[in-house]
Amino acid sequence: MSFKNTYLPVATLLQSKGKLLDLSRPQIMGIINATPDSFFAGSRKRGTEEMLQRAEEMIRQTAVILDIGGVSTRPGADNVSEQEETDRIIPAIELLNRHFPETWLSVDTYRSSVARQAVAAGAHIVNDISGGLFDDTMLSAVAEMGVPYILMHLRGTPETMHQPSGYANVTEGVYEDLRQALRRCTDAGIKDVILDPGFGFSKTLQENYDLMNHLSALRGMGRPVLTGISRKSIIYKTLGNTAEEALNGTTALHMVALQQGSTLLRVHDVAAAREAINLFEML
Repeated sequence: MSFKNTYLPVATLLQSKGKLLDLSRPQIMGIINATPDSFFAGSRKRGTEEMLQRAEEMIRQTAVILDIGGVSTRPGADNVSEQEETDRIIPAIELLNRHFPETWLSVDTYRSSVARQAVAAGAHIVNDISGGLFDDTMLSAVAEMGVPYILMHLRGTPETMHQPSGYANVTEGVYEDLRQALRRCTDAGIKDVILDPGFGFSKTLQENYDLMNHLSALRGMGRPVLTGISRKSIIYKTLGNTAEEALNGTTALHMVALQQGSTLLRVHDVAAAREAINLFEML
């Protein structure tokens, strides 16, 4: 499959609740998990003071978006009810919106009811790991709310999404899946969509690296591309270390992603990501 003749100008300006966010230059999304069991312990922030301190630090280090999640998507994570997810996320978003009103907030959820409550509480973006596959009312809800949508790629169900799905060619498979999902988004009426290839989901270790090496192909759909590889197992399994030791590997792959055209990095370590972006821009 050739992507050379499918490239479109990339829409880089996001709009939400009267705010504008320009992704013509690389930007950073900082991860804050309101959970007790996320795979990287450093991202778990549940108390009010701890969450505020972490958010303030990330904003000072130039994160333009804070992504708030209430359900761990690591392999083997416990199932969390909709009520528990809501109880974790909504107070966090209200708190951060109150203290940092100029900062964009993203809600990391695949449930439309949680997304609705989060946007009402102050969130500006819906970040859905399922790309609308786990809740058939998600796309219409996002369109109705008029906020940007992060469309992540995976195959399977919450129980099987970490299992390889068998691609003849992973880049072509992800491209085609996202192309069809993007069409569903636009048909639903969603205006601003960010593409996330879903590193670590439904792909073998080697497929993740093959996809990274051809990430620029996704820009052929004319949408900004988010890369979320921060401290993931694709790094520490390759290097034989742990999530706590995977910052250097994360930074190395961030530079590759930037060279491949990604303009949004979803990260645990904002300062290191900013250094990578600064050096990339010098190049």
